[in-house]
Parts: sequence; structure tokens; C-alpha cells
Amino acid sequence: MDQALTAPPATVSELMTREPIIVRADAPLSEAARLLDAHHVHGLPVVDETGVLVGVVSQTDLLRARTTEHLWASWRGLKVRHLMSSPALTVSSDASLPEAAVRMEENQVHRLVVLASDGVSPIGIVSTTDIVRAMLQEAGDERA
Repeated sequence: MDQALTAPPATVSELMTREPIIVRADAPLSEAARLLDAHHVHGLPVVDETGVLVGVVSQTDLLRARTTEHLWASWRGLKVRHLMSSPALTVSSDASLPEAAVRMEENQVHRLVVLASDGVSPIGIVSTTDIVRAMLQEAGDERA
């Protein structure tokens, strides 16, 4: 069997989800909620009008709006920029998986946005689920 086919991923670029679903900072919160639900993801990179990464909005951010009276009362008028986490936590595509895992753990987040070589455009997402799956593969679990 070809070793390259079974070797566990070594860098973020080998593991990340490419072409992430993104949302604009000026989009209504309802659009972010629809995107999260439709694509079965837990977080979205947020970009400005030029495509530059400015933050991340997650299901947890939306949940916080529902549990905070003044935010919930303003739901219809709120934009993604009002709830997103900023700046977004990022990682380069050539970072190792242990580097990505440490960054997630230190910042208590479940995903990192992978940036293009320009340092501002999102090209992927690496999540805790991705890291755990790679750990299983590295440990030799045939089901990974």
C-alpha cells in the first residue's frame, strides 16, 4: 500500500476544510444563522466588503444574543459585526497540527481560520473535530 495515502496529515493545509463558508460583517444576524444551519457548521469567518478577515461568528455568539435580553430585543437590527469575535484567531496553512492544537487550547476556541499567503483572506478552517480525527489516524485507528 502507498504510504502517502495512509500517512496522517502533518500540516494544517492537509487537514483544513477548504473554501470556508463566509459571511459579511454587515450581514444581518439571521443570515449568519441560516448559513450555520444550512451548512451544518458551528462558526463562520467574517469578512469586510473587500474580503479581508475581520472576525468569526459562532453558534455560541448567537446563543449569547438569545440569552441576553437587550441583544434579543434588538435581534432584527443587529448585524454580524455586533456579535462576532474580533480579531479572528488564525493559523497559517503550513503550521503543524500540534501548533494549531496548542493555539486552540490556549485560546479555548474550537476553530481557527486558515489564511492565504496574503495574510488577510480566509482559505480554510481547521477545527477541533479535524484535529481529533487526525489524532485517531496518527494513533493507527483504522476507522479514522
